[in-house]
Amino acid sequence: MELSEGEIKRALASGDLPGWRLGQRQIFKNFKFPTFLDAIAFINRVAERAEAANHHPDLENHFNRVRIGLQTWSEDAVTEKDLALARAIEAAAFLARGDGGRDA
Repeated sequence: MELSEGEIKRALASGDLPGWRLGQRQIFKNFKFPTFLDAIAFINRVAERAEAANHHPDLENHFNRVRIGLQTWSEDAVTEKDLALARAIEAAAFLARGDGGRDA
């Protein structure tokens, strides 16, 4: 079910999704890693979580930077599925770098 803009903004401000923003009917975040291989390892961790949730993000890689965008395509909107996967992605970022995922 589609979340309202207010619901999304409250979730993003709750503290467990640092650096995530709302724009163009999706939530997104830019991550930066020390090396290209670190960025790819992170993408692989995200892919495992996304596949397990059967919910697949937009992923962009530019050397050591990764942009992730989330929206529920069947709803053409942000839903609770997107917020849940964003939280799982935060856990993957913490594992990848140990600092919770620095904004790029």
